Amino acid sequence: MEIKERVLALDVGDKRIGVAVSDPFFLFATGLKVIIRENDNKALEEIKEICQTYKIKKIIVGLPYNMDGSIGAQAKKTVKFTEKLESDFEIIYRDERLTSFEAEEMLKKENKKYTKNKGLVDIKAACIILQSYIGEQNG
Repeated sequence: MEIKERVLALDVGDKRIGVAVSDPFFLFATGLKVIIRENDNKALEEIKEICQTYKIKKIIVGLPYNMDGSIGAQAKKTVKFTEKLESDFEIIYRDERLTSFEAEEMLKKENKKYTKNKGLVDIKAACIILQSYIGEQNG
């Protein structure tokens, strides 16, 4: 199998950022961590450090479109935050409507207690965003 460049995915929220990374063969998304977003500069530095560790050049960012397909306030905040990464990385925005709901459903099936640890939902949502992208690229 051919080793490919890894890709990072971010599920950006006001309080937390879920992070997932692809495997070296670009088949699977693995949840890495949740970044607590108390300070944007610190959060951006943490993302850059992860990218350096995994030799990331491309970041997939979940964009929470409104149900009618328009870009709302939360999506605009996400773009404003991730624009600061555009000088170092290729940023690809993906529709992430309902990924948090899907993540919660998956965690329920895995019998994971996510209600007291919302970071699990953010990490799983980042995995869903990335796995969807991997599927399209490999399709």
